[in-house]
Amino acid sequence: MLELVQGALRDGGIEDELVAVGQFYPRGHTGGLFAGGLLGSDAGGHLGGNIGSDIGMVTGSLAGQRAADQASGLPSSMLVAVSAENVYGFDAPTRHSEPRGIVFGLPRSGVEVKVHQRVNVRILELIDKQSGDKIELEGNRLPITHSGDVIKVLTG
Repeated sequence: MLELVQGALRDGGIEDELVAVGQFYPRGHTGGLFAGGLLGSDAGGHLGGNIGSDIGMVTGSLAGQRAADQASGLPSSMLVAVSAENVYGFDAPTRHSEPRGIVFGLPRSGVEVKVHQRVNVRILELIDKQSGDKIELEGNRLPITHSGDVIKVLTG
């Protein structure tokens, strides 16, 4: 991931040395999955018994996740990168994909960082100190996403 995003920065004409990269989703991504799955399972069960419930759960999960992502205004999957001076967000379908474009670039000195622990995700808030605007992301707790590495660098 580090090499992919470092290359995307260079391709964009940005000279900055990254120290951490992790995969994140818009805040609400996982909650949308669970809520959609519950609603879809219930509705499908009323229409088609166990098979309908199973189909409804899968369909509802995907729909709930997509709705939460679209409401955020952010791509459904992002690689967030940190250098000594900046924080960047890139649209990237997977942690192994070439980034499709930069979503944000913020100076670390102008950003307040808050982290909220949830059962299966960590919420990362990047808050512009001047305007109060927020970028809210969630990182999976699985080590393969490296979201914990990004949070650790940002929070010291």
